[in-house]
Formats: sequence, structure tokens, C-alpha cells
Amino acid sequence: MSCYRILLLTSLVVVFLDQVTKWYIDTYFVLHETIPVVEGFFSITYVRNKGAAFGLLANSSFRTPFFIFVTLAAVVGILWYLHRTRKQQKLLQCSLSLIFAGAVGNLIDRIRMGEVIDFLDVFWRQYHWPAFNVADSAITVGVALLLIDTWREERRHKKSSE
Repeated sequence: MSCYRILLLTSLVVVFLDQVTKWYIDTYFVLHETIPVVEGFFSITYVRNKGAAFGLLANSSFRTPFFIFVTLAAVVGILWYLHRTRKQQKLLQCSLSLIFAGAVGNLIDRIRMGEVIDFLDVFWRQYHWPAFNVADSAITVGVALLLIDTWREERRHKKSSE
């Protein structure tokens, strides 16, 4: 399977799931409404994030154009890097595709609304992780796979140079 086929399939699935879940939350929930799923650990909570991760730059007047520009630059960079991958680097291709798809999912929200819909709410006692969405999850999994791939490549390179 070519890297572009992996990118297309991953993007279609992730962006579809991301946008459908955000549409559902926006349609059937009131802003800040929360429904416990796993008591004391996980809820569905409708919030809107004007900033980046953890609300970074949420109150900046330039945030929307800035985030759109940065996301578009990242998307172009990912496409360039994906094009340079070797056919056998499937894990790397999958990781880049997940990051790309997550970026596109959140980009759609930023262009459409100037903010991102988040709703997955994880917490434990007084420790509370900021709410996130399907696109954020794809980016996180993609980065984790990228780190694993980098680690595996370093080990492979180290073994071949011994």
C-alpha cells in the first residue's frame, strides 16, 4: 500500500469520525453540559477551545489566522516528509497520516468556527486533563507511533553500525 493510500484512508476515517462526533456534541449537548461515562474518571463534556493545547493563546486577537497558518505549514511539512519515506516505513507513514488527519480535523473547526469543539474529559480526583477530541487523539497516537518508529530506527542503525 502506498504512503498516499495510507494517508487517504487514515484521513477519511479520522476526519469523518472527528467531524461526526463534533457535530453530534454540538447538536445534542448544551455548552458545558457533562454526562459521566465512567464515574470519577471519564465524562463527555461539551467545551469549545479557542486556543491550542491546554487553551494556549486562547485570548489572543491573532489566534485564528495564526493557528490556521501553523496548521497549514504543518500539513505541508507532513506531506513533504511523507513523500520522502521509503516503501517499507509503514509505521512512520501511519504515524504521519494520523498527525495529518488530526491536524485537518481541527483545522476544519478553526476555519468554520474560529475554535475547536472538545468533549472527551478524563480526570482522576483533583487531577484533570483538558478536554480533547478525536482529532487530538489521532495526533497523540500519531506522535506516540512516531516516537516508537524513531526509537526502532535508532536501534536498527546502532545494531548495523556495530
